[in-house]
Amino acid sequence: MSDNKAKDLIDSIKNKGKSLEAEMSFFDHLDVLRKHLLRGLLVVTILTCFAFYFSDFIWADIIMMPKNPAFWTYRMMCKLYEMFPSVIGKEFCIQKIDAKIINTEMSGQFTLQMNSCITAGIILGIPYLLFEIWLFIKPALLEAERKSARGFVFFASVLFFLGVLFGYYIICPLSINFLINFTVDPSIQNTFTIDSYLSTVLTLTLGTGIIFQLPVVIFILSKLGVMTPKFMRKSRRYAAILILVIAAVVTPTADPYTMMIVALPLFLLYELSIMISANIEKKKLKAEKELYKA
Repeated sequence: MSDNKAKDLIDSIKNKGKSLEAEMSFFDHLDVLRKHLLRGLLVVTILTCFAFYFSDFIWADIIMMPKNPAFWTYRMMCKLYEMFPSVIGKEFCIQKIDAKIINTEMSGQFTLQMNSCITAGIILGIPYLLFEIWLFIKPALLEAERKSARGFVFFASVLFFLGVLFGYYIICPLSINFLINFTVDPSIQNTFTIDSYLSTVLTLTLGTGIIFQLPVVIFILSKLGVMTPKFMRKSRRYAAILILVIAAVVTPTADPYTMMIVALPLFLLYELSIMISANIEKKKLKAEKELYKA
């Protein structure tokens, strides 16, 4: 009986030691997270200063270009109209955009310059920020999980920048052109604040970059067992309707060709996500069979 008591006492001491170790490791994790955040903040600050140096180029040749008829997207649309005039309507070729943009705040333009440079710094720093996230979660993963997620930073960064480019060159100009020319009554003149314009550009561009992270999200959810390819195939029709609704919202409703241009990459992303989820499920089943045989 005394031996059992001694054993219980030793176990209780071990458990207390484990709880103390867990508590210390939690604060250690917070300290490590703080270091990762500080490094990420430093890189974003450096890139923001870099963007501030080129702020004139950022404003004139990037932010304000989607309202300019000479923008690359509008020129390509006109070329497509010239190649297929019998198939594509004349309204597809955009040659004029009447938009008056004003500033209503005393410090408005200075604030806009700072905000745009910070946003540019964050966008350019996304690969490094993802790398810091990977460094933080990597120690908690098993060796097999590390191998399967080895290309996380690269693929997430590529998908993000593809989404940003697609949003900037496709969704953003089409949406801006539609919103600028849309009127409820001809007597109402459209005059936009620069805050509203910048917010629209950033929302559509960054929003598309985030949407393009769908395969990465599906990869994580499939690894956790939350998402399955069977569920995604079963929900394909609902996903198709949702994608078409999104495409219709950001494009002129009278232009089905443009709507399909916007919807096509979203359909491809959804199908790619199904393939990723199916591949993960296949590997899980294979691992379970090998374990059962063993």
